[in-house]
Amino acid sequence: MRLFERSMMMTDAVWRRHANPFSVYSRFTVLPLLSLAIWSRDWIGPWAWLVVALALFWNWFNPRAFPPVSKIEGWASQGVWGERIFLNRTNATVAKEHAVFVYVLSALTGVFTLLLAWGLWELSVPTTVFSLILAVTFKTWTFDRMVWIYRDGDSAGRDFDNFSVS
Repeated sequence: MRLFERSMMMTDAVWRRHANPFSVYSRFTVLPLLSLAIWSRDWIGPWAWLVVALALFWNWFNPRAFPPVSKIEGWASQGVWGERIFLNRTNATVAKEHAVFVYVLSALTGVFTLLLAWGLWELSVPTTVFSLILAVTFKTWTFDRMVWIYRDGDSAGRDFDNFSVS
């Protein structure tokens, strides 16, 4: 996981941009676009690699595409900040029940992402659609748990507006 985090090159400034609700909500397009890009191999052959590259670029560019927020308020921004707190949990306190939920929900997201990959490999519409919906659902639920993590820290009086993920 840390390797993936580093590959996204998420600096403090990028995190603040990613906390913009437009970044959060448009990020929900990443998995469907990537799925469509992979599926397109059946229609456009090797050109599908270009579409996959564009979808992966959108995954990387999205957190940088919108202006930074000045305050952490609202579900979207709080979820991003909760993710920062969770990633920094060696230095920040995260309730054990939150961590357990995040691990379970992430595992379920992973299971349905693997099923999605199989559906895309087989070009199975029912498997692809079913697993895409469930992968996004569990990812959204995980993100909502990040909001809880942020709000728990905020209600405890901790200032999470200015901290770095190491």
